[in-house]
Amino acid sequence: MSAYAIAAIQAIGEAIITNKENLTALDAAIGDADHGINMARGFEAVMTKLTGLEPDKDISFVLKTVGMTLISTVGGASGPLYGTAFMRAAAASQGKWSLDAAAAAQMLAAAITGIKERGKAQRGEKTMLDALEPAYEAFVAGMEEQRTLVECLELARDAALQGVEYTKTIIATKGRASYLGERSRGHQDPGATSAYLMLAALADFCRRQEG
Repeated sequence: MSAYAIAAIQAIGEAIITNKENLTALDAAIGDADHGINMARGFEAVMTKLTGLEPDKDISFVLKTVGMTLISTVGGASGPLYGTAFMRAAAASQGKWSLDAAAAAQMLAAAITGIKERGKAQRGEKTMLDALEPAYEAFVAGMEEQRTLVECLELARDAALQGVEYTKTIIATKGRASYLGERSRGHQDPGATSAYLMLAALADFCRRQEG
């Protein structure tokens, strides 16, 4: 399973690296103009670390490696927040070698809780939570409808995109963007965007594996 988990993380990393300039441009409008640069650097380091990982590791070990690497290589608030998210997901997947919808939901919930605790943030403050919380709700709704893991991920992806669009309509109250006050309205949040990109990459990866 570690090979599958590593390939999934690589797909996520490639999506972030491909969108580096776009994420940086979004951050230039309301932040420090470094979100894409920092996230790409972090996932380049992650992909290097995972290349040398032994194949007999469980999902938790892979995710813990990702989290620790992001914390140590990504600057600004994104490193600690995303690093914590992956570390919490790792704790929730301890001892797991395969993934079903229930396990994925537990991991996403743990990641969101970690972000909330680390960032002292809530939904509606123009952060990554505005993409991730709707994504989680859509994922759980898919489970209740007996959807497959891939279908639940696609529902989560679509909800995250709607969350990204929502961030354009609200004022930032967290981070550097909060200094802009009303001027932050009309801009989409780069953190919510990177969260969406990760979910979209994961959903696309899992759909390709099914095919």
